[in-house]
Amino acid sequence: MATINLNPKKSPNLLENQSGGNQWIKLNVGGTFFLTTKTTLSRDPTSFLFRLIQEDSDLISDKDETGAYLIDRDPRYFAPVLNYLRHGKLVLDGLSEEGVLEEAEFYNVTHLITLLRESISRRDSRPALDKKKVYRVLQCQENELTQLVSTMSDGWRFEQLVNIGTQYNYGSEENAEFLCVVSKECVSPLVGREQESNDRAKVLQQKGSRM
Repeated sequence: MATINLNPKKSPNLLENQSGGNQWIKLNVGGTFFLTTKTTLSRDPTSFLFRLIQEDSDLISDKDETGAYLIDRDPRYFAPVLNYLRHGKLVLDGLSEEGVLEEAEFYNVTHLITLLRESISRRDSRPALDKKKVYRVLQCQENELTQLVSTMSDGWRFEQLVNIGTQYNYGSEENAEFLCVVSKECVSPLVGREQESNDRAKVLQQKGSRM
């Protein structure tokens, strides 16, 4: 007759699983939750994340009501940083390399910083023939011109100004309207709407030069 042990000893694997519960770390980055492990965050011992999870950490970090570490950063750019610590590969999913580099530098993930800087350097050193100029046409009133030109960013540059106020009889000079042609150099080929904007801008530039 088989003997049933009513008080069996727990196996080492079971003990390992139960004690491993404290290996999980929850992060609240800009309102978005990330669940990871101490092992992942310890991949770079010089990083902010490694220092954050140490019991005798010199970093001061609040926790929310769920016990997650609160980090006031953009969660979109944090995801590639965390995934790099998980598997050692850089996956951008369409995100800006500069944006991810900003977060990698904040978290001080040294190998990822080097990888991103090299990638940006290779991108910027591509032959000029790969770069195309994109044109866009913005319509505005005269009193909006100064603000429009001063707030242009992301590489956009002023190219041409065409006064269309007299053609549409908008009245006094103060209410005259303008077409402002701006341009930007892009690495990717022009397609679809960008090509259409390019062609339209060239026509307007020719038209403006005859006025």
